[in-house]
Amino acid sequence: MTDQIEQLPAQMARRNWIILALLLIGSLPFGSPAMSLGVLVGGLIAIGGFFWLRRSLVRLLEQPTGGARFRYQFGYLIRLATLAVMIVVLVGIVKVHTVGLVIGLSVVIINLFWITIQRAFR
Repeated sequence: MTDQIEQLPAQMARRNWIILALLLIGSLPFGSPAMSLGVLVGGLIAIGGFFWLRRSLVRLLEQPTGGARFRYQFGYLIRLATLAVMIVVLVGIVKVHTVGLVIGLSVVIINLFWITIQRAFR
């Protein structure tokens, strides 16, 4: 069981790409190229945020010093602000398809639901 838990972040990282590919393929026949681009951009943002969070958590757990917690919290705020600015720029200036963007941003959430359902029925 411990091995499964330790392998979970790597499994999630791989599955994020699979889910993004499936969502992108699924968006091609139903939407315009703008919607597919929104799904792609949203998925890349979600996966990038996941990697950033994962890296921050690994550093927090590896450094038991008192300053590690503050650096993690500060990094969390920076990450949140960066993602917010990216979304505002994409929606407000670049005019990315909003529904596609939301679908793409759901990649990690879909992955978490997948893992939850998978573990509930074992």
